[in-house]
Amino acid sequence: MNSQYPWWKTQLLNLVASIIFYTSIPLPYIERLEFGMVARFATAIGIIIGGILGLFDIVANFLGMSVLTRSALVVASWIAITGGLHLDGAMDTADGLAVTDKERRLEVMTDSATGAFGAMVAVVIVLLKTVALSEIQENRLLIIIAACAWGRWGQILAIQRYDYLKPTGKGAFHKQAIRSYKDVLPSVLLLLSLSSVKLIFGQFNQNNLLAAISMIITGIAIAFLTGAWFNYKLGGHTGDTYGAVVEWTEALFLCAMTMQ
Repeated sequence: MNSQYPWWKTQLLNLVASIIFYTSIPLPYIERLEFGMVARFATAIGIIIGGILGLFDIVANFLGMSVLTRSALVVASWIAITGGLHLDGAMDTADGLAVTDKERRLEVMTDSATGAFGAMVAVVIVLLKTVALSEIQENRLLIIIAACAWGRWGQILAIQRYDYLKPTGKGAFHKQAIRSYKDVLPSVLLLLSLSSVKLIFGQFNQNNLLAAISMIITGIAIAFLTGAWFNYKLGGHTGDTYGAVVEWTEALFLCAMTMQ
């Protein structure tokens, strides 16, 4: 359906489809909307989500809310705006990895019931994000946006680099959208620009340069290693592990940013 439109309108429709697929943001109904290319826009969706959360944090700060309280509310809103999609994947992945029988892991991950390990992982991820955010005093808007964006770039990287383990599922069609490193490159350029915001619009000095380099190296390293670890444990990826990559990359990125 989208091929009959001009290039710019096709991309806009794909972006709308991505927002609908990856978030709970209410949008008007669009007939025959296609979802085959949503993975290519995952990083852009992360920037949108991070921007909304960052603005919420700014408003809460303006109203005099303490840093810990507003950090907790940001994390709660984080879950709400994604509909818990990625956190659910992280929980299912944890339940699967808890099974010693490798043949049963995928079966356990497809079970809708949440096990003890899944619940514990959810608590740990939420706790890490909340505590890390409460420790970050400067550049909170930029860091929140970067965390959301790098998390979803990690998903794109995992889609491109590793085998998909199931013939069907919500994540299966992502492999058709992300076929080569050329499909990963636009997101990298977007993230490099994002990490350099303070250099572009702020004062060019050593501190801002080191901060930009730190965000880039940290984001790439955590996103790469998270996807590689799940591939090592499972021999590939599923839709659930894509969600786990997003959540763990976000949480670990925020923890790393407390060291700046």
